[in-house]
Amino acid sequence: MSDIILHHYPNSPFAEKIRLILGFKQIAWNSVMIPVIMPKPDLTALTGGYRRTPVMQIGADIYCDTALIADVLERISPSPSLYPDAVTGLARTLSQWADSTLFWTVIAHCMQPAGIQSMFGHLTPEQLKAFSVDRTQMRGNAPRMSPAEATGQLSEYLRRLEDMLSDGKPYLLGQQPTIADFSVYHSLWYVRNAKAVAGILDATPKLMTWLVRMAAFGHHQFEKMSGEQALAIAYESTPAATDGTPFLNTHDVAPGDLVTITPTDYALDPVQGELVLSTANEFAVRRSDERAGTVVVHFPRLGFQLKKA
Repeated sequence: MSDIILHHYPNSPFAEKIRLILGFKQIAWNSVMIPVIMPKPDLTALTGGYRRTPVMQIGADIYCDTALIADVLERISPSPSLYPDAVTGLARTLSQWADSTLFWTVIAHCMQPAGIQSMFGHLTPEQLKAFSVDRTQMRGNAPRMSPAEATGQLSEYLRRLEDMLSDGKPYLLGQQPTIADFSVYHSLWYVRNAKAVAGILDATPKLMTWLVRMAAFGHHQFEKMSGEQALAIAYESTPAATDGTPFLNTHDVAPGDLVTITPTDYALDPVQGELVLSTANEFAVRRSDERAGTVVVHFPRLGFQLKKA
């Protein structure tokens, strides 16, 4: 099996984005199930505090955020590509919109009472309260959209996406899927799973057909792995060398400086470590943990901030 380990849980929309990319690229992987809410002791031993889902592990290298994970999977398996030359910039920009604006609009639409009952009706009142408290802490002071506003805005977004599939195009940007398709897909996959509020998709039949076409990529081959096994692999591995990689200094820092890397939107949990990588689109820090050993934790530059510790 592949050395790729995905730390995720079944109902995570961003995890579904990566699972489907693994299917699209036909990459074998290992599956580690993590808790839906904090605490996540095995995961945070690897990440140093980053708690968002999913996280990808390759040996002692830990990759956070699906934008970076998709880039790494592209380096591992360049064909079929997520970033066709003719539409690379457009695909990345549409993907970023989908992972932020579209995603939070979908969440607000699905979190109306009928949607909550549809998705979480199987939970006990205590479990539902724990989930609500966890997500409230995760969101912090981030703005919240009312369900009415979300439903109206989502309807308009869906119409625009439907228009992108005109003229018989099978995918949003043409004849082959791009990173934009996978980023849009995971949010609409979440809507479809919230059955009580999924009727909003009925007005866009081309988009419904596209959803079925995307789902057909599947998740390819994977084996189950425990969190303890993943930690043992990290402990016994050596992070990939970063020597010789050009260092882009925009923060008055140098390799080896102690820094923190923190998301800029939600789940604002800083990860502290020794800076080993600063490129046009990636940061990475080296840190040690008694259970995970010495690991390097990687983040995309976009959506994260670096500060001297």
